[in-house]
Amino acid sequence: MSSLNLTAEQQDHLRAATPQLWLNPQYLQDRAILAAPEVDALYEAEARLQRFAPLLAILFPELQASGGLIESGLTDTQPFGTEFTKGCEGRLFLKADHQLPVAGSIKARGGIHEVLCFAEALARQEGLLDAEGDYRALNNAAAKEVFSRYRVSVGSTGNLGLSIGIMSAALGFKAEVHMSADAKDWKKQRLTDRGVKVIEHQADYGAAVAAGRAAAEADPYGYFVDDERSPHLFMGYAVAALRLESQLQAAGVRVDAEHPLFVYLPAGVGGAPGGIAFGLKMLFGRYVHCFFAEPVQAPCMLLGMAGNAGDAPVSVSEFGLSIDTEADGLAVGTASQWVCDATRNLISGVYTAPDASLYRQLYRLKQFADTEVEPSAAIGCLGPEVLTGEAGRAYLQAHKLEGLMKNATHIAWLTGGSFVPEQEYGRYLDKARVIAGV
Repeated sequence: MSSLNLTAEQQDHLRAATPQLWLNPQYLQDRAILAAPEVDALYEAEARLQRFAPLLAILFPELQASGGLIESGLTDTQPFGTEFTKGCEGRLFLKADHQLPVAGSIKARGGIHEVLCFAEALARQEGLLDAEGDYRALNNAAAKEVFSRYRVSVGSTGNLGLSIGIMSAALGFKAEVHMSADAKDWKKQRLTDRGVKVIEHQADYGAAVAAGRAAAEADPYGYFVDDERSPHLFMGYAVAALRLESQLQAAGVRVDAEHPLFVYLPAGVGGAPGGIAFGLKMLFGRYVHCFFAEPVQAPCMLLGMAGNAGDAPVSVSEFGLSIDTEADGLAVGTASQWVCDATRNLISGVYTAPDASLYRQLYRLKQFADTEVEPSAAIGCLGPEVLTGEAGRAYLQAHKLEGLMKNATHIAWLTGGSFVPEQEYGRYLDKARVIAGV
């Protein structure tokens, strides 16, 4: 096993699948150069999404009101009452990525941006854009004929597959999603209904990715979206930070030395939370504190971040864990080394939680905020409570934040749920009520 920045007690917690907060000893040290994305790429990603916005408004009627931009709201929890925010010192917001249009999850920005990067490169290569560069021209027969020659594929537990598959099919590409055994049936059906080919694998996320990558490499017209090491995905996710900055300003929220910002991000293989954290650190520097959140059965990013630059991430199986979690979007056994190396010094820590805790938060979101999410999306709501524990207090003390918490802003990132079928969500809620004892 590679050298890990974990104490014996922390390793015991991992093996026993008990919750903990791991604080990153490499936080704010000099960043590794390996695979570090350039800041300019963040602004280029935002510009690309703006260029494509008029076309997206045509392809997806639900985007007409926003002019083709895909973004979610920032919800202040103060109206939900003190019972919802109990234990949270400061102000708590929910970032409503569960309501992102088109794909319905945090994966929408990154996945759609990746497909648009590929489409843009082909369009320029084939001379499909007119002199004015009007991207609405890519909705004509000539563009669709070119795009139809190519196969865009991805390996996914569900949500990334939705964003890649739906966007690819809408543009006219052959779309193919390799899905792991733990992917939900309704997600497979939603893809099939959109004309996407779903290939099921009776194995985990890693096997689905490997199969998809191999198939694309064997196809001269294949393009594989690699969630484990894609700068295009990463920067598409990072755009969320630019949008959040504007939303915080509109809400009158300051982020500075006297007003710290804490952000809690559900983490699977790491691309989406890593990209968002990268963007936030670029904008707010030391004043934002980003924590990843994972199920106790799938703490792959904790193990990945606990390694050292250049080290291959350790699989959760080496700690006897089975990835047995109902948080399907977070059911990943091995983190992305690329993401770990790109963000290793930017992440404050990682906390883990059992599925029962996720379901309690799912119930609270419905009870107090009338908000419906997947179990994996609810894990971010535990963040403020986690900070009140021994490790959380140690972090606040080490960074001289204890006296500033009354001025703090907390953001729980809700990552998916609006497309969950009513019957499926009903099952989630029934289970959540039993766990909550109501």
